[in-house]
Amino acid sequence: MEDEVRDDHAHHEITIIVNTRPTPWPKHEISFDEVVNIAYPTPPYPQTKYTVSYTNGPRGHEHGTLVKNQSVPVKNEMVFSVTATNQS
Repeated sequence: MEDEVRDDHAHHEITIIVNTRPTPWPKHEISFDEVVNIAYPTPPYPQTKYTVSYTNGPRGHEHGTLVKNQSVPVKNEMVFSVTATNQS
């Protein structure tokens, strides 16, 4: 049944909040790179490193952090905060 919910959810666009900006999202999960791309389509520095945290996530993933090559299930109005730092 969980797969049915996920499959059904994948066909409905939800809104996630990335750095205070509402963003339509069509998939049932989002990766670190996808969140970073929404927040910073162009890196602000040549050697930019990112920190991604989230809140208001689905059950079992209510809050946390994402790292490179990781993804998390999403729900409507899930909030992501992406911080860029300059690694010189």
